[in-house]
Amino acid sequence: MFLRELGQTVTMLKGAGSQVASRLARLGIYTIADLILFYPRDYDDRTAFVPLSSFARESRVRTLAEVVGHEWFGYGRMKTLKVRISDGSAEAVLVCFNRPFLEGKLPVGSKAVITGKFSYRYGELQSSAFEVEEGTGPDGAPVSAILPVYALTEGLNQGQLRKLERGALAEYGSKVEEELPAALRERRGLMAKREALRAIHFPAGEEELAAARSSLVFEELFYFQVAVARRAMKRKETRIERSAPAGLLKRRLVERLPFDLTPGQVGAAEEIAADMASPRPMARLLQGDVGSGKTLVAFLACLDAIEAGGQAAIMAPTELLARQHAATAARLLEPLGVRLGFLSGNVEDAARPPLLAAIKAGEVDLLLGTQALFSDEVEYKNLRLTVVDEQHRFGVLQRLALSRKGPLPDLLMMTATPIPRTLALTVFGDLAVSAIRTMPPGRKPVITHLARSGNEGKVYEFVRKLLAAGRQAYFVYPLIGESDRLELKNAQAMAESLASEVYPEFKVGLIHSRLKEEEKRATMDAFSKGELSVLVATSVVEVGVDVPNAAAMVIEHAERFGLAALHQLRGRVGRGSEQSYCFLVYSSDVTEDAKARLKAMLGTVDGFALAEEDLRIRGPGEIAGTAQSGYLRLSIADPIRDARVLEEARAEAFAMLEADPGLLDPANSPIREVLERANPFGDAVNS
Repeated sequence: MFLRELGQTVTMLKGAGSQVASRLARLGIYTIADLILFYPRDYDDRTAFVPLSSFARESRVRTLAEVVGHEWFGYGRMKTLKVRISDGSAEAVLVCFNRPFLEGKLPVGSKAVITGKFSYRYGELQSSAFEVEEGTGPDGAPVSAILPVYALTEGLNQGQLRKLERGALAEYGSKVEEELPAALRERRGLMAKREALRAIHFPAGEEELAAARSSLVFEELFYFQVAVARRAMKRKETRIERSAPAGLLKRRLVERLPFDLTPGQVGAAEEIAADMASPRPMARLLQGDVGSGKTLVAFLACLDAIEAGGQAAIMAPTELLARQHAATAARLLEPLGVRLGFLSGNVEDAARPPLLAAIKAGEVDLLLGTQALFSDEVEYKNLRLTVVDEQHRFGVLQRLALSRKGPLPDLLMMTATPIPRTLALTVFGDLAVSAIRTMPPGRKPVITHLARSGNEGKVYEFVRKLLAAGRQAYFVYPLIGESDRLELKNAQAMAESLASEVYPEFKVGLIHSRLKEEEKRATMDAFSKGELSVLVATSVVEVGVDVPNAAAMVIEHAERFGLAALHQLRGRVGRGSEQSYCFLVYSSDVTEDAKARLKAMLGTVDGFALAEEDLRIRGPGEIAGTAQSGYLRLSIADPIRDARVLEEARAEAFAMLEADPGLLDPANSPIREVLERANPFGDAVNS
């Protein structure tokens, strides 16, 4: 329906030959529709002038200037043109690196509108980052406009992309059809789709730009919520027969624990148990801060599924985390008679066939592992519950593949990165949510310190005292080895330095993603057993490492890590009853966003508060892990900025589907193509 005729390749446009098309492809633009839906990231307001004399007070100059002379400097291929200009307020020089053609375009005596950043260099006002504005009249008078600014790739400039967008809209814009129901569009006062698309690229003014953005934001969020509502309603309509477990296995596990469950764990376990006793398949997200005890709650859910005669599977994103879950399950569940299995890509070929046969025969009650759990070769006899840990690290299709291994199995997704409310409505709006906000008793909040690069010697000495007292420490770095492009400390070099120069009296280990799994496992086991005092690592230790004796987390070049990663890494310490510390060592050259992240880490240890702050700083795509997960593909909406619109769109979407259940069948739906394009879950509409 929408843009059906615009699926042609961009090479149909004038100026978009094969070379330009290959560059556009790097931006994800293949068709004319892709081009029209490639929204500007910013705008260049050229309705106002800034003279050369104001260069120091303004971020850029935009002025009508006269060319008063040409000069050349350098020799041979390095010969460079200088165009001297004047606008009546001051004189300046345009340094035309690799642009000798401007000698003909800007002849002496001509006038042109020049936009760029200027500064004093070599005794004169000059700019090498400037643009000669197009669209001026014969006398050089500018045509005022608000111009779009797009994300670019090598070989493309703003002028080229603007020209292509204008051509696409002029030739194909009239073919854009309306998608939103007319009554809804009129009720909300939204622009016609074709007008909104034209105005989002080339607005006549600020008012029209605001109206276009408002219309497109609502439409995007509305169809996202239609997809969410369809899933939620289909799940409510599904009925399955269940036999309620007696709960004996759960009671035996709780009785064997050397501690009491926290109120948060008890509440979450009860909500999950109620879901698993209902006639509808469970779909629940379990949120809990680092170290809050989510895994134990998942084990309790698995015991219900097993006692009811089924199987359960727990999938983790890394072998390190999967093996830790398997070790914990062996300690807690095997004494109850639960038959365990472990499967990953590194399970030896000889051991694989008998394990697969046991799973198929129902001789494995709980299977733990990595994404190998949903590979084609794995067949379950009666999979009743799938648990996906650190769910944001998996693509949606991976999660669906595991859930399809059984007849409508219950689904429990877990995350130690709390999801902000607005993002949860956008991405997980069809799931019930449980949150564990209470931490196990006896744990002390981790004390966090900031240290500027150059002062890390004081940090090392503080850590030395902890090591001498028998405690352990992590040192985390953003790089594995030396980089030609980045002058940063790396894990390999620092492991050698810490072992030979800083802590020669203590044993130091190294772990990173390039090591073989056996080597990583051996190093991690040695650290867990206290055979290593210091573990040098990359962010591979962000999840799945539980060493209660570890008392210090030192993160060097902390400004290079996201807020969620910093919080996860800090959560590797403070898992015992003794006081623990986190040191964030940062470079002097830090961005404003990095400063905000570091201040947030210093200000709170509450993961839920940090999640909201992270969403505010980085935006929704980064939080959701778009690159890894593919489940949040917002192109113009922002859940934080547009939170009110999000909730209104959600209400409209659910009301529309409740009034017209036929929309639940995408095969008969007039909005099928819209749902496929806007589906926030990244999978097929029929799934």
